[in-house]
Amino acid sequence: MTDTGTAVTTDSPLRAVVGEKTAKALAAHLDLHTAGDLIYHFPRRYDERGEHTDIRTLAVGEEVTVLAQVQSTTVRPMRARKGTMLEVTIGDGSGASLTCTFFNQAWRERDLRRGRWGLFAGKVTEFRGKRQLNGPAYQLLRADASQDEAAEEIEEFAGALIPVYPAAAAVPTWVIARCVRTLLDMLRPPDDPLPASVRANRGLVGLGTALREIHRPSSKEELYRARHRLKWDEAFAVQLTLAQRRARAAGFPAVARPRTEAGLLAAFDSALPYELTDGQRRVGEEIAADLGGSHPMHRLLQGEVGSGKTLVAVRAMLQVVDAGGQAALLAPTEVLATQHHRGIAAQLGALGRAGELDGDPGGTRLALVTGSLGAAARRAALAEVADGRAGIVVGTHALLYEGVDFHDLGLVVVDEQHRFGVEQRDALRAKAAQPPHVLVMTATPIPRTVAMTVYGDLETSTLSQLPRGRSPIASHVVPAAEKPAYLDRAWQRLREEVQAGHQAYVVCPRIGEATGDEDEEPPSDTESARRPPLAVTEVAPLLAEGPLRGLRLGVLHGRLPADSKDAVMRRFAAGELDVLVATTVIEVGVDVPNSTVMIILDADRFGVSQLHQLRGRVGRGTAAGICLLVTEAVEGSAARERLDAVASTTDGFKLAELDLEQRREGDVLGASQSGRHSHLRLLSLLRDAKLITEARAEAADLVGDDPDLSRHPALAASVAALVDEERAEFLEKG
Repeated sequence: MTDTGTAVTTDSPLRAVVGEKTAKALAAHLDLHTAGDLIYHFPRRYDERGEHTDIRTLAVGEEVTVLAQVQSTTVRPMRARKGTMLEVTIGDGSGASLTCTFFNQAWRERDLRRGRWGLFAGKVTEFRGKRQLNGPAYQLLRADASQDEAAEEIEEFAGALIPVYPAAAAVPTWVIARCVRTLLDMLRPPDDPLPASVRANRGLVGLGTALREIHRPSSKEELYRARHRLKWDEAFAVQLTLAQRRARAAGFPAVARPRTEAGLLAAFDSALPYELTDGQRRVGEEIAADLGGSHPMHRLLQGEVGSGKTLVAVRAMLQVVDAGGQAALLAPTEVLATQHHRGIAAQLGALGRAGELDGDPGGTRLALVTGSLGAAARRAALAEVADGRAGIVVGTHALLYEGVDFHDLGLVVVDEQHRFGVEQRDALRAKAAQPPHVLVMTATPIPRTVAMTVYGDLETSTLSQLPRGRSPIASHVVPAAEKPAYLDRAWQRLREEVQAGHQAYVVCPRIGEATGDEDEEPPSDTESARRPPLAVTEVAPLLAEGPLRGLRLGVLHGRLPADSKDAVMRRFAAGELDVLVATTVIEVGVDVPNSTVMIILDADRFGVSQLHQLRGRVGRGTAAGICLLVTEAVEGSAARERLDAVASTTDGFKLAELDLEQRREGDVLGASQSGRHSHLRLLSLLRDAKLITEARAEAADLVGDDPDLSRHPALAASVAALVDEERAEFLEKG
């Protein structure tokens, strides 16, 4: 970058660089307002022109750059559709010629006048025996250029890495490139906020060099070094934010809830009819140590479907109750909250019924708080929560409402953290006199770099070992459109399982009429968008009258009243229903060990992790499980490949990597969570694991030495620009 004396900094408005008209277009269409916004609007790829080629040697399918002269131009209407086509014939003096075609761009005829020389770059195609370039990029040589100047232009165009920018119809990539070139000549290089010691340790180029080379790379090697430095800035900003959050949390006081030798937890453990897995013991010790500390625990508990996370959470809650406190389990839906309440009550037995005739006098009480509770039941539950009789409280977001008061809230367990916002989690924490310990549970396996980045303020515990006695699950793709007989066999297979005394799920992506309910799934790709997704309310009667005639069917979805949902689940759990036709409301927490088969209709409408979650509802007993993924997606399509991958493995962590590959990583980092401009755009959580690990280590060292970054003000400002307040909250939310 050259400093021309013009005081253009990253804070300067773009109109001072590119003029009022272009600045307005950049603001309106690309949300770019300042010189800093533009300089951080990085190319999404680079075209490599290559040496210019003799027209006689061109091969169809080849990416080429030719130096040629315009011989003729013709504009004519298109036959098959509205609009015009501009045909430009070019030649290089060898006697060979090439046609360049431009659709609905007749205005280019003004530039491409006969006799003008230029460089034309594109892919060679063939139409009616003639070679052509469709919509080639081109650069016309100046008519008054000297031979040396022309040679320089040719070399620059043909040999350079040409940046291609995220653009808009009104602001194409070449306009952006021109604006960036102007800016690079005027911009005063920003001070490098990265400490010199970090740059030296990690071999990073300076910020000014990186910003210049990413837009106008002098070589592939320099482009790599520039991208590496700018990725580092993004990773470092996020990791510094999380390191500061960890440091602040460690400074808060909390009531220590140490484990006691005798009490509810000891009685619970001694009554367990099975042994804990090694993983459950190890994670239990980690959590017990955290709870016994004088600073709040912030721990993420992730584990495979059915790995026993709830049991680990129950043991943690009992430790807190033994220490005189209360524990709250926050679930995202009433179905899941009710399932948790019923499951924990069964696990605790008499220990959870203190004060009742068959209760253990040394036990505690278990309360359920949901929005659909009747007035009398709600009053009774809230009274037990307020006076401390209920040591364990299970509920939905209803726990957050005013009027729900805890006697001494010591532990908050959040199930399926991704379903809750920051405000909801904070509202529950605010009900404690001092910051409570927090345990976040997820059954969605999280790739290591995502855990470091999105959940980076939490310590992580992982349960990967399934309890003894859990049965394997076989998964198969059923191509309903290609092989209808396979779908017939799927229904027959379900009937066989029911006849053997087992039960089944049929899952649909939609309830009925499109409503926007939380358990309705949008189409995941355009292939599935050809028809509306299958709906529970439409499929259930067709099954009852057709392939599942004579079986006892129940229906479950999010629009049912709470008491109806609970009644259906109770009947299914009691074996009074053979088949449950449901939406994703059964995705987590539903535990019916007798269920052995699941048929997921329109399976390509669901995400990878969601399919993995759903199939975890079967094979929970001693009998093997089977999951059939029914789809109309054709072989070789992206949707079909995704389903084949799910069917090929039950390793949730492998599938989580696949899920991350197919998602927009900006959503993971929070970059699309607000309309505000974000500079987080180069970092890949999948490909940059090593860089993120290094940035995390450097961030921990720096924050340990300078918690508020007061000795690094430029770095603090850079972090604030890269990770704004909304994004920082998103990172906490996860």
